Amino acid sequence: MHDDPADAFPPLDNAFLEPDGLLAAGGDLSEARLLSAYRRGIFPWYDDGQPILWWSPDPRCILRPAEFHLGRRFRRSLKQCGFTLSFNQQFSQVVAACSRPRAGQSGTWITADMKSAYSRLHRSGWAHSIEVWRNRKLVGGMYGLSIGKVFFGESMFSHETDASKAAMFALCAELQLRQFELLDCQVESPHLRSLGATLIRRADFALLLQDHCTPNLQLVLEMGEKREITQYLSNL
Repeated sequence: MHDDPADAFPPLDNAFLEPDGLLAAGGDLSEARLLSAYRRGIFPWYDDGQPILWWSPDPRCILRPAEFHLGRRFRRSLKQCGFTLSFNQQFSQVVAACSRPRAGQSGTWITADMKSAYSRLHRSGWAHSIEVWRNRKLVGGMYGLSIGKVFFGESMFSHETDASKAAMFALCAELQLRQFELLDCQVESPHLRSLGATLIRRADFALLLQDHCTPNLQLVLEMGEKREITQYLSNL
């Protein structure tokens, strides 16, 4: 696959049932191949020492920005937390924080090559970061890709309670203001379900991407000044 054209992926129906969604191996992490993959509902996920593995699980976990679940406890937390938000100010720091092993993990799938690839996508305007701050310290955040009216979430981290949830909350507010159709969450988890994420068939997800991943449309998230998290409470 390494010498194949950037869009030379097998049909999604060829993906394995076990492990769920494994579609292809090999290739590279060039901008053209990554953008081609995401537009089809495919993403890379592999460990150091493995070939690049490409996945498209069925069903797919998505969150429609307007359906973010803002529970009463979380709303109270946002009013009291003192978080501020920024966009695209510390992309490399967010990716580095996301790449650190979590509790109970010995490694990370965000390899050095993955960091370099997404940094290139950030410089070209496709990849974005959301930063959560308290007292000028980076305490949470997330990053992903935006193509057309779809944001593909990649990873998040949290050093304080509700910091990663705050990042997703602010992102959904921004996406809703820009009339985005969906936030791709890739794989289901209880945490994502608690925020309003749901599952749809892979075939339906692929159709949504055909409709809403306009090739040349990029999201503009202004860096600007940090914003108080409470500024977003009226949007959702």
